[in-house]
Amino acid sequence: MKSSQSITLAIFMLMLVTASVVQKGEGLTCGSTFFSAMVQLIPCRAAVAPFSSIPPSEACCNAIKALGQPCLCVLVNGPPISGVDRTMALQLPEKCTANFEPCDTMK
Repeated sequence: MKSSQSITLAIFMLMLVTASVVQKGEGLTCGSTFFSAMVQLIPCRAAVAPFSSIPPSEACCNAIKALGQPCLCVLVNGPPISGVDRTMALQLPEKCTANFEPCDTMK
């Protein structure tokens, strides 16, 4: 278990390096860094794992709503995130009744 947490932390740190490039490249207004946005969505990990049938938890939905649509789009349109199915991540706002515009319309 600790090994997978170390790998996840290493991936987060790598994504932090690319955060400013991704945020500027998408033209979105996201008040969080890429790293802090990813950390905020840790409660959603089970719901966005490839082939997962687990619905988003209340903690995940609260995190999605707190993070906001621009930051979610930065994450899903940015570099690949190990262990995250982008299609499932894009479905989180609907599953959590967050009423976000689709990320594709934000480009």
